[in-house]
Amino acid sequence: MTEHPDRDPEDSFLEELGRRVRTMRGLRGMSRKVLAKVSGISERYIAQLESGKGNVSIVLLRRVSNAMAAHLEDLIPSNDPAPDWPVIRELMRHATPAQIAQAKNLLSGMGEHGIGETAMQGRPPFAGIALIGLRGAGKSTLGRMLAKQIGWSFVELNKQIEQENGLSVAEIIALYGQEGFRRMEQAALGKLLARKELIVLATGGGIVSEPLTFDLILSSFYTIWLKAEPEEHMTRVRRQGDLRPMADDRSAMAELRTILLSREPLYARASTVVDTAGQSVDAAAARLLGAVAPVLAGNAAFRPRTIAS
Repeated sequence: MTEHPDRDPEDSFLEELGRRVRTMRGLRGMSRKVLAKVSGISERYIAQLESGKGNVSIVLLRRVSNAMAAHLEDLIPSNDPAPDWPVIRELMRHATPAQIAQAKNLLSGMGEHGIGETAMQGRPPFAGIALIGLRGAGKSTLGRMLAKQIGWSFVELNKQIEQENGLSVAEIIALYGQEGFRRMEQAALGKLLARKELIVLATGGGIVSEPLTFDLILSSFYTIWLKAEPEEHMTRVRRQGDLRPMADDRSAMAELRTILLSREPLYARASTVVDTAGQSVDAAAARLLGAVAPVLAGNAAFRPRTIAS
């Protein structure tokens, strides 16, 4: 966090804290109304917090972070570490003592011989093409068309989660919260990868908010960000009759812009972008087919990339 020399450090801290809360809320796809309901904190107070005018207590901030299934430390302003830190942190949290010892040796330089070989062995095999982006980008429609054109299986990850758990996404979130849904999402993705067959995968819009899952997407698939203008996203979602999680929210358009702004830096880590703005379904499908042509041709330069690249 960089402070302006003429500004009060506490004001700068609160503004940065508010920005982080707003960004995290956007990543989770939550409106202020939903966050207020889940956290038990008033919507007005959350608005003050996000604007940098709420001198929040650590207890209330913890309630906000828990409601978003976020880590408290990700909301507190600090000198930002490397971009890969969230992935590394999650790997360390789930690592065995032996794995932690091995990581320490590698980072200290004691195990530097053979690092390249280990990295190659640990790289997931190529699993196909993954489509990411906000709801209404056309991931399901275009993904299904692409899969039919190239002869691969099509999988909609959220539908897969629903089938495996016998519950709708909305029911899963209501029963187990965001954190529970993300665990099921990661488990479903692991099962798909275990099949070892080429697929076209349509992901949920918020998959980028879970570092380990998104890292697995980037390292296993040729990832394409289907992009459109916010107004088009909203129109398409309304046409589908799905306003989750912004139903009955008069500020739905503003919330959607917040979500897109928060997720854009992560969506941009995709292998390539296909802009569907102003395109008919057939035209957008043609663009998508053109974007995957190098992958179908087997060009090694277009292999999946890891989050560290």
